[in-house]
Amino acid sequence: MKLTSSILFGLIIIFCLLSKFTIAVAIVGGGGRWEVLQKSIGVSAMHMQLLHNDRVVIFDRTDFGPSNLSLPDGRCRHDPNDRALTTDCTAHSVELAAAPGANSSSGASFRPLTVLTDTWCSSGSVASDGTLVQTGGFNDGERVVRTFAPCGDSQCDWSEAADGLAVRRWYASNQALPDGRAIVVGGRLQFNYEFYPKANPSDRTTYPLEFLKKTRDQPEENNLYPFVHLNVDGNLFIFANNRAILLDYKKNVVVRNYSEIPGAGPRNYPSSGSSVLLPIEPPGTEAEVLVCGGAPVGSYLQAKNGGRFVGALPTCGRIRITDASPSWATETMPAARVMGDMVLLPSGEVLIINGAAAGTAGWELGRNPVYAPVVYRPDSPAASRFAVQSPAGVARLYHSSAVLLRDGRVLVGGSNPHVYYNFSGVDYPTELSLDAFSPAYLSAENSNFQPRIITTPAPLALAYGEQFTLRFTAAAIKGGGRGDNGGVRVTMVAPGFATHSFSMNQRLLVLETKRATAVVGDGEYEVSVAAPKSGNLAPPGYYMVFVVNGGIPSEGIWARIQ
Repeated sequence: MKLTSSILFGLIIIFCLLSKFTIAVAIVGGGGRWEVLQKSIGVSAMHMQLLHNDRVVIFDRTDFGPSNLSLPDGRCRHDPNDRALTTDCTAHSVELAAAPGANSSSGASFRPLTVLTDTWCSSGSVASDGTLVQTGGFNDGERVVRTFAPCGDSQCDWSEAADGLAVRRWYASNQALPDGRAIVVGGRLQFNYEFYPKANPSDRTTYPLEFLKKTRDQPEENNLYPFVHLNVDGNLFIFANNRAILLDYKKNVVVRNYSEIPGAGPRNYPSSGSSVLLPIEPPGTEAEVLVCGGAPVGSYLQAKNGGRFVGALPTCGRIRITDASPSWATETMPAARVMGDMVLLPSGEVLIINGAAAGTAGWELGRNPVYAPVVYRPDSPAASRFAVQSPAGVARLYHSSAVLLRDGRVLVGGSNPHVYYNFSGVDYPTELSLDAFSPAYLSAENSNFQPRIITTPAPLALAYGEQFTLRFTAAAIKGGGRGDNGGVRVTMVAPGFATHSFSMNQRLLVLETKRATAVVGDGEYEVSVAAPKSGNLAPPGYYMVFVVNGGIPSEGIWARIQ
């Protein structure tokens, strides 16, 4: 019997309802596969960032009491400003080894890290040298800049600069810039932006951004964690609440105002939707933004004060921000979603994952978990872009996150809708587990078409506009891809800093290539590739490079462009 998409989706929903009461080690069906990487890392994954040594830095907050992971060697954190424990001997950050294929039995190990000040609801980006730069937070962490330089052993840890920011930043967003700096935008009651690093560490300059004040709903806000994307012209697309601007951040001038997104509701925290800059195609002169999910106006207050959990928004808005007269196109997801995460896949598709069907972000304010992820295919006809995937076995609500790994899987963790860690007597217990979702392109039926890059060395050292060659093996060229290169494409992905339904700095470029040609050796091919032409397209730093054969990506290799 052939299942229609509506019947399949109905079966998945039934499974989702049942799965609330079961623990699944591996789930297959409906598209994609789930596996448990770690039953517990001791810390809930509020924030995650993949670094170029294939390790993921994960952290929560420090002011909720003890975690379930002790600091090594009997160490303790002494903080007279902490609101829960002034002496705390547990870790609130971990480093996860996430090399390709790693799982709980073959190397997905983790170790505790020491974060000293409160990172609650903070932001981050990765510097051009690969150092994680993490900014702001709450209480004693609100002006702190923390850095984590990846290393090959287990000796590296967090370093903190107490007054690294000009003003306090809580619920801000970061974006890596073409000159190697990061811009830090907004935060609660901060209607401005600043840059890091600063030429003078004592510089307290901020730049006003009236747009953030205008988009703040009283008292819900609905404009925190603004969606910030670097446009191909070097300006910043900034979306907050239900509308957007294009900002020349160098001159502090708004160069374009965009119309409101259709759908009758805000899209930013606490009515948390999500957003991605869609894949940038050659020659890199056009850019599109996708915004999905959110909650109707007033949902936060109704949930908080009245216990009424309003249904989430089911729509996405898509806009070509470089058009002369841009306008939003509205699409409807298979299920409404708030607090979802959007992850750019190396195939050029978008994975929409995690979240709830009712309520908003905030303590205890989400209901009806959406267990089934959805793949969005930007290049498909408008009526067939969404594909429902295999449901998860774990509810991932407020304070969950998701990041792409180099082997093409998506790491999923977190969910703690409680003020403290709470594992019993609640609808949605605190989650300390980590799962991996393998999209359908990693299924056994696609193994013959999956390329394997054999170019060495890695990481590749690239200059802007440089021509380079990738050699890869594949049992067959699948074909059916876009362009004139026989279905083979090369994509380049910047790993994002994931928190609160937004993956900052996430970026995917489809590189200009020539047709893949067979070389000496069975199933061995070469493809000539052009690196991005400027930092406007690809800010300097580390990226994952994939060969994609008819929609089936290889394992990525690291490349550094500068």
